[in-house]
Amino acid sequence: MSDPVRIIEMGPRDGLQNEKTPVGVEARIAFVEALVAAGLHTVEVGAFVSPRAIPQMASSDAVLRGV
Repeated sequence: MSDPVRIIEMGPRDGLQNEKTPVGVEARIAFVEALVAAGLHTVEVGAFVSPRAIPQMASSDAVLRGV
């Protein structure tokens, strides 16, 4: 194969949106750092949406600053 493949990890965004209990900022940062340490180059860290709509994505700005 000569065509490159780009993998985009969306677990910190899409995966955590499905959790019943929101995951804290420090744990989310650790999750992203572990994914990067595993060799992933593109990780979607969070979503900038109203916490009333998707409470799990609250403080995505803090997570982004933390990584």
